[in-house]
Amino acid sequence: MAQEIYLTKAGFEKLREELENLKTVERRRIARAIGEARLQGDISENAEYDAAKDAQAHCEARIAELEVKLAKVRIIENEDIPSDKVFIGAIVTLKDLDTGEETKYTLVSPEEANYEQGKISIFSPVGKSLMGHSQNEEVVVRVPAGDLKYKIISIDR
Repeated sequence: MAQEIYLTKAGFEKLREELENLKTVERRRIARAIGEARLQGDISENAEYDAAKDAQAHCEARIAELEVKLAKVRIIENEDIPSDKVFIGAIVTLKDLDTGEETKYTLVSPEEANYEQGKISIFSPVGKSLMGHSQNEEVVVRVPAGDLKYKIISIDR
């Protein structure tokens, strides 16, 4: 099997639900839009028809992408991941050593990353820099704007 994709159970369910919605609801909606556009006559100069066909292509591409991803999923809740080091699935509290500000992140796969929810990819600059480190360690994160210095305050699961 090619590269595995690590997801939480919730992340897996979210992708599975998106796939189901695309296959059932969106496909039907797009098919209706194509049918309605065809009824308008000459499809060679029909903007609604072109838009519906573009939507269909995007929908089918996303369906294919999700099917490939879901076939490679490994749910991380079932894994024996050390709790004393930062790995995927860890909830890490960091203290910025320059400002004293504390931040909490959950390290997830790129498919689940959502900065507004505090979920960062293990492949982001911060995520990569934290991987494998332990509580109370200081970590330097290299970003385009310069170096960020953090201390790992806690690691939770």
